[in-house]
Amino acid sequence: MAIQAKKIVMVFGVFDGIHDGHRNLFEQARKYGDELVAVVCRDEMTTQLKGKLPKFSESERVATLKKDALIANAVLGDEYLSSYNILFQLKPNAICLGYDQQTLADDIVPWLKQQKLDIQVIRLKPYQPEMLHSSLLNQGWFGF
Repeated sequence: MAIQAKKIVMVFGVFDGIHDGHRNLFEQARKYGDELVAVVCRDEMTTQLKGKLPKFSESERVATLKKDALIANAVLGDEYLSSYNILFQLKPNAICLGYDQQTLADDIVPWLKQQKLDIQVIRLKPYQPEMLHSSLLNQGWFGF
């Protein structure tokens, strides 16, 4: 009997303070594979994308995610936008994107086709997006 390889599912994000929306993302993504890998956006990339540094450093964010029972591994993402070298290194079977990651979807799907990589891209359902989006929480809006 052949040993079947574990199916690796990957999520991408800044993960600057884990909230219930992130936990829901992890729970949904975990259903698509055996091991969930969280790819953490580097500090410099976060500044380029969002115009500001995250509250927690990239090493703090990775360390926090590594403690999460749903996550098999947390790693830093690439140093350059749209390079996706991490996909060649970790070889995921699927990438799960949050409801608010349309820009990433628009970038990564054509890149996967160009590279001829057979990695499934799955859009996950929102979880109370008006209450738990990180940008709202960081502004002090708590939905009460």
